[in-house]
Amino acid sequence: MQTLYTAAKVNNEIELCEVSGVANRREIEKALLRNRISYYFRWPKTTIFNKKKELCIICINENSKEEAEAIVQAVCDEKNIRVRFIMKRSRNDYL
Repeated sequence: MQTLYTAAKVNNEIELCEVSGVANRREIEKALLRNRISYYFRWPKTTIFNKKKELCIICINENSKEEAEAIVQAVCDEKNIRVRFIMKRSRNDYL
């Protein structure tokens, strides 16, 4: 007997973009929530050369990559927010 979750892919998160500033992060977060896109934040470790504490990386499921990219781009154009799109597999430190 197979369940619905047997064929589901796991560990398929990608790093969508990197954003700085709490207000900018909240605007993107609201847009993703409105469109029901699952996400999580990952904060890079600070180093001597990179001491931005407000910098965070938004990670999403790979299946909603195109839709999320379009939503983030629309928010950035509307609110004049600068983000850096990463679009690579997320590191899973817990595995």
